[in-house]
Amino acid sequence: MMTGRRPTLYSRHGMVAAAHPLAAQAGARLLIQGGNAFDAIAATAAALSVVEPFMSSLSGMGSATLWSAAEGRVRVLDFVPPIQKSFPVERFSRRSELERGPHAVAMPGNLAGWCELAQRYGRRPLADILAPAIALARDGFALSEFGVTEFNEQAPLLEAWPGLYPGFAANYLPEGGSVKLGQLLRQPDLARTFAEIGEKGPEHLYRGELGQRIVTHLRSLGGLMTMDDLAAVQPRWREPFVTSYRGLDINVPPPPCEAFQFLLSLKILEGFDLASLPKDGPEHLDLVYRAIRLAAGVRIASNNPSPETLAKIFSEASVAALRQRVADGQPVEGPTEQWLPQPSEDPAHTTSFSAADAEGNLVCITNSLGSPFGSGIVVPGTGVCLNNFLYWSDVQPGSPNRSQPGDELPMCMSPSISTRAGKPVLALGTPGSYGIMQTQTQAMVQHLDFGLPLQQAIEAPRSRLWDGRLIESENRIAPETLAELRRRGHDIAAFDTGWTMRCGGMQAVGIDPATGLMTGGADPRRDGYVVAV
Repeated sequence: MMTGRRPTLYSRHGMVAAAHPLAAQAGARLLIQGGNAFDAIAATAAALSVVEPFMSSLSGMGSATLWSAAEGRVRVLDFVPPIQKSFPVERFSRRSELERGPHAVAMPGNLAGWCELAQRYGRRPLADILAPAIALARDGFALSEFGVTEFNEQAPLLEAWPGLYPGFAANYLPEGGSVKLGQLLRQPDLARTFAEIGEKGPEHLYRGELGQRIVTHLRSLGGLMTMDDLAAVQPRWREPFVTSYRGLDINVPPPPCEAFQFLLSLKILEGFDLASLPKDGPEHLDLVYRAIRLAAGVRIASNNPSPETLAKIFSEASVAALRQRVADGQPVEGPTEQWLPQPSEDPAHTTSFSAADAEGNLVCITNSLGSPFGSGIVVPGTGVCLNNFLYWSDVQPGSPNRSQPGDELPMCMSPSISTRAGKPVLALGTPGSYGIMQTQTQAMVQHLDFGLPLQQAIEAPRSRLWDGRLIESENRIAPETLAELRRRGHDIAAFDTGWTMRCGGMQAVGIDPATGLMTGGADPRRDGYVVAV
């Protein structure tokens, strides 16, 4: 019987799930050519920077959580560079001052991270890994509905920045005006840049000509970035932070990454019998929303916790106190974003993608450009759009978390690898700014507590929690359920749509260790697709 939903795909040879079908296809191409999951994930990452340039760029930053079959362990690669030494934090007092422009640009970590994964664990040369992205940029690709929406929403906003818009328009809108469905987007400058990187390696950015062009252009706009800043970029291998939920050991990047909020939400919920409740009913959703909001409050109060503080947060006594607060029936009110209340906006443009191979390797990356088209700066002659990740620094005077040059940049990304009995079973991640940890909690409950297959768990209705008591919900949640949630103290309202990117864009790959079968899930809230080989 046809349901109107996407089918569940299986493979024993390899699988890639990404936010655009051409990017997933690029990763699958590397698998077919004899590469492994790490070659595939790097090829997917590069291709995404071509086909979703509003979300992705080699100048962005992110992190990867992976299972190395050869080593039999989970590892985390952090490619979120510290705040550069040249950042003039004293000039700013409001987050909005860093939304666009040269001072918003943080250090580019993505390229270093992709290359480190491929060099450490892959087997194909960098030129082969970048070949699909080069072809897409050189030959062009046709814009989908989602891409049309993004371009036509963002281009008018960037017109308000006269120092930035001409470079943006020259790179992405050579015909001027708005774009339309099926319009071909060619990026010859980006194709040349990737070809040069394939020949010269990542040093072309961090110590070479590409980096010098970026620094020179930023300085022409009033920026302060230096070549020394670029040369200091170095991906860091870290041990994952892990906790259990319903028989899974879920691994995420450790602090300064803020992914521990996701695991704390689940740890709180583990004390409740969610499976006995009606799915998507008020009892189920009330518990989940309350746990998410409480966990967000802990993350904000204890940003970048030490190992000792993190152990205390996850201690039985601390979790028990949070469970008691969830169960007391009193409204829960508090922030979900940063230390001080922020406007209810979601400017983050992030992407998450996963890959697996027949050897048992499994990897999930979440990386981002920051806001849509990042800083709005496209470096002339390179096709490279620069991030605006210093928008995620904390420049608020009086904040206990106020950022300083050289500080770690806390990042609300949560690429996860889950194992069961020491075997990898799930790679799962999502975009969504501070909603990332909320979205992953909701999907995990659908998958593990209510037993939904991976694709259906991703498709299940979700909500986005904001500061205070505000919640926005996809309108597939029943009106009577929303009314009961309001009675319970949630300031909840429905979006005007049943599917919104404000609730993420999740991609995942699961593995059945008994059969070796892989299954993928891709989010219809974006152009998500799964390609099996």
